[in-house]
Amino acid sequence: MLGLSRLLALVCGTMLAQLAVPVPATAQQIGGVFDTGDVQSSILVVEFDRLFTQSAFGQRFTREAEAESANINAQNRAIEAELTEEERQLTEQRSQMEPAEFRALADAFDEKVQRLRDEQDAKARALGQRSDEERRRFLAIARPVIDRLMQESGATIVLDRRAVFLSADFIDITDQAIERIDRTIGDGAAPEQDQ
Repeated sequence: MLGLSRLLALVCGTMLAQLAVPVPATAQQIGGVFDTGDVQSSILVVEFDRLFTQSAFGQRFTREAEAESANINAQNRAIEAELTEEERQLTEQRSQMEPAEFRALADAFDEKVQRLRDEQDAKARALGQRSDEERRRFLAIARPVIDRLMQESGATIVLDRRAVFLSADFIDITDQAIERIDRTIGDGAAPEQDQ
């Protein structure tokens, strides 16, 4: 009967041997990379965040999101200035009004502040949702490219680099994926409609 430690060693050794199934090498292979630049490994890694942010698609969306965010911030500053002035005027008029009249104007002002805040918050949330949607759209578009790289490499799995403790640099296909995605979809902007 095998001891528990010997049994675990045998199982672990078998699992490692299965993961390390060699990919047939050719004379052109150097350090895991063929002269075509294609990685040959059963396991690949990709930095999904960098894949998005450094692709033309991700850079286009980042520019658009930054412009939209700057626009929302400018609107917020303008609204703040307008409300500050309105509050100042309301405060000055208070001494000349009946308490009930002032209370009605103050309540209307509070409602306006809350409505504008809700509208601006909704714009910021919509931008956040659009960011999530664009990332999902990008990954859907990028998946066939990564799948093709996986097939060309003879890989059986692609892992997010953040989930990998240690790996050889040559199995990271992020740069290749970015290049191919850029060639395939460009910046992903919708084509201009003819008018």
